[in-house]
Amino acid sequence: MTDARDHRTRLHYRPGLRSAAGLDTQPDAPLWRAAQAFRLVTLLYAISYQVASVQYYSNQRLSWVFVALMAVWSGLSAILLSHGRVPRYQIVIADQVVVVALMASTRLVSDHDWYSHHQTLPTTLWATNAVISAAVFGGPWLGMASGVGISMVSAVVRDQVNLDLWQDATAPVLISVGLALGLATVTARRAQAQLERAVRLAAATEERERLAREVHDGVLQVLALVGRRGNEIGGPAKELASLAAEQEVALRTLISEQGTGAEVDSGGSEVDIRMLLRTRSSTTISVSTPADAVSVERGVATEVASIVDTALSNVDLHAGADAKAYVLLEDLGEEIVVSIRDDGVGIRTGRLEEAEAEGRMGVSKSIVGRARALGGSADIDTDPGLGTEWEIRVPKARKHG
Repeated sequence: MTDARDHRTRLHYRPGLRSAAGLDTQPDAPLWRAAQAFRLVTLLYAISYQVASVQYYSNQRLSWVFVALMAVWSGLSAILLSHGRVPRYQIVIADQVVVVALMASTRLVSDHDWYSHHQTLPTTLWATNAVISAAVFGGPWLGMASGVGISMVSAVVRDQVNLDLWQDATAPVLISVGLALGLATVTARRAQAQLERAVRLAAATEERERLAREVHDGVLQVLALVGRRGNEIGGPAKELASLAAEQEVALRTLISEQGTGAEVDSGGSEVDIRMLLRTRSSTTISVSTPADAVSVERGVATEVASIVDTALSNVDLHAGADAKAYVLLEDLGEEIVVSIRDDGVGIRTGRLEEAEAEGRMGVSKSIVGRARALGGSADIDTDPGLGTEWEIRVPKARKHG
């Protein structure tokens, strides 16, 4: 029999880890490898530009030193960024520094007439690598920030600080590259997250079906048998039958919810309120919720659950021994409606006012007060002998201010 832990082991994923085969498992790994291939191609262009331009430099020997440094950094950074053995943020920062330094070195190897009308020493194309690295690492905003920074350095070094984009397209090109590569990175990461979620859901569904078959063939049938025979025997066995029936309902609910795609409570600011309400289901309480997740602010969900608990407690205490309760959740977009209805003895006219005068605040505080504190309402409809129905209507998020 397959161990459920096997599925969790196969699906476990942590960004930045490497597989046993040595391959980077990050969703942006292909972008890093492509970026470093582009880096090496631009290095060839930069070297060819150096060969063509070195004759116009005032300090040719020093220019070759800078080109050699550019080649060394290109190879080293390509290896480090592709394999991720060093924290990438450190390499990305160093990339920005090296590019800026090489661009500034243009003034050390050429005169004003040359550098004011030509590319900086490492060429604009090679300097684009720093923008690409920033974009792949931090997304579009960091990519554009790098593009703006390097464009400003280029303008200052060449003494061409102006807004004439028709004459110098360096800034638009670098910023566009940062935006495009940053968006591509964000898209890749989102696609990877969606793929992982789909795989987890498929594995959970398969496991649920396997558990459902095994439980149905064993535990559920035993519980059903105990419940049926206990009711037939009567006496003390009837209590055992009731407990068995409750456990059967709880177990069936648990199995039906596994792998249905409901969001797991991860401790965020919002929670699927269906998860809270479904746990109230029993042999005497029926809970109906929408098929899709109903996400509400965590504090609102907690308060609504407390309101439902109070209403169900009142059913248990006052509606009669054979009363059954029904909880219905509705999603209306900006607000939710929770209806709690029972088929018990109902509440006689004036009884709620008497309870409040006696100091019993279950209705006025725990139900009506909570609903109003959330910016909603709580309405009751009851008649003696016809049961009671609460309609709780609250917004999905508290209104602040």
